[in-house]
Amino acid sequence: MSANGKGKRGVTRYSDWMMQLPPELHNIPLFNLAIPGSHDSMSYDLDSSSSIIEPDSLKKFSRLCCVRKTLLKWAATQEDTITKQLDAGVRYFDLRIARKPHDTNPTRLYFYHGLYTRTDVEVVRMIYEHPREIIILALSHFKGFDQKTELHNHLIKLHCLSDKMNIYVSQQVTPTLRSCWDQGTNVIVSYDYPAIHDSYMWSKISYFYGDSMKIARVESVLSEVLEKTRPSHCFFVCGLNLTLPDDARICLYVLRLCDSFANVVRRSLPRLLLWVKQQGSRKPNIVASDLAGREDFVSAVIQLNISK
Repeated sequence: MSANGKGKRGVTRYSDWMMQLPPELHNIPLFNLAIPGSHDSMSYDLDSSSSIIEPDSLKKFSRLCCVRKTLLKWAATQEDTITKQLDAGVRYFDLRIARKPHDTNPTRLYFYHGLYTRTDVEVVRMIYEHPREIIILALSHFKGFDQKTELHNHLIKLHCLSDKMNIYVSQQVTPTLRSCWDQGTNVIVSYDYPAIHDSYMWSKISYFYGDSMKIARVESVLSEVLEKTRPSHCFFVCGLNLTLPDDARICLYVLRLCDSFANVVRRSLPRLLLWVKQQGSRKPNIVASDLAGREDFVSAVIQLNISK
């Protein structure tokens, strides 16, 4: 299948797939659309020279370059930049925020997953050239914030979130494609910190995942969510991602010197995408994956919206 997605009913380009959906889908809540998302979206930018943030079992080895570089291979869940993910059709971004404990700048913030990113939060711009595509930014974790409200306020006021206030979708309404287009809004910001009550910040979006490296476990957990506890009036995420152990068992994986997390994902995605394609009437909402820029992942999720 070409990058243009020819042969997909109603969608010819993934870069602006939302505006190509059939008209009957323009007025349904976004909670009822199937939306491709990326897990640990900024992990392509991890810095092997940074200290180890997680898991706790490896923190004491932060000074060892070989350990940091090995961890990098297993913490990088994405290979494409944010811009490339957007162009590929990804519309949900999992952004985990942290502050370095001994940073001379008390308000400088980074993304992280195991390690800190090279790029700080302030210089990242979620700019997209397709204003009719709705983007969901999920900010969470806030490692090193230590319940300091001033850091949260600083993050919210950063130019990357507040330079175009009119583009943000209010949580006061049930968003649809049509309502967003009519209002000229296209960014939804979920902020996982209950003390923040800004009008344009959405509360935490539930993220369901298998918490395992076993594909069968991931499928089982997500199937149970869709069958028994599927949220109906809010966004929710089904995470296809495999999860490394957070204890000493992680060594069973990271010591595979000729392997990497990206390779594990490439081996597991075909089976996980088969599970996605089989959902049909119990369609998930946001489906998040590692290596989310892959066309087979994006197309499998989008096709749930237009399959008969």
